[in-house]
Amino acid sequence: MKRILVVEDDAEIAGLVTLHLSDEGWTVQRVATGEAALESFAEGSYDLVVLDLMLPDVDGLEICRRLRTHGDYVPVLMLTAKADEVDRVVGLEVGADDYLTKPFSVRELVARVRALFRRADAFGQSGDSTPERPLEADGIHIDPAKRQVRVGGRSVQLTAREFDLLHHLARHPGRVYSRMQLLDAVWGYTHEGYEHTVNSHINRLRAKIEEDSANPRYILTVWGVGYKFPDRDEWRVER
Repeated sequence: MKRILVVEDDAEIAGLVTLHLSDEGWTVQRVATGEAALESFAEGSYDLVVLDLMLPDVDGLEICRRLRTHGDYVPVLMLTAKADEVDRVVGLEVGADDYLTKPFSVRELVARVRALFRRADAFGQSGDSTPERPLEADGIHIDPAKRQVRVGGRSVQLTAREFDLLHHLARHPGRVYSRMQLLDAVWGYTHEGYEHTVNSHINRLRAKIEEDSANPRYILTVWGVGYKFPDRDEWRVER
């Protein structure tokens, strides 16, 4: 049975989240402060953390940073009352896997949690089989087992979702994916209106791996359709 830690200081929201996640058959523990969250995480294992950004003591960003120092990777769904994209981007950069902006629908919350569980389960199953070999293409090295990326020998730090997006495209060179197809394959849901999530991740990914993000080498735009990773015939001559 999946175990979820809910970290939320608003009693009404925490109660609503706990109720509906419990109704799905998951075991849910609820705490109201960052310190209590760290103590709970140290004392037990969880399959997912629902984490509020604004907490009365240690904020959600710092909690997320500390969780990422642990050996075992636990998906983090961040809740934020701030609509500013900068806050969401910072949350993703420190290791959050997904985010929801308050107010949110319970159906969407449950859908996001299910999607994170599917991704975690798929990764765990792949880890039990023969490890996938690293991908090498036109100066980029992608190691799925270590979840590491190097470009021109330089190590590049990606968030979990940025890595998944790059890896998915690189595994299928030359194939064009629409934003909705990428949402389904990488995020695990296809809600209308969330195509901008793909756009923002593509932009951040390009900023990290491309020499010139305005003239990308690895993540190519196919206008009117979507994005693709180039096949061998499209590789550029090394500079």
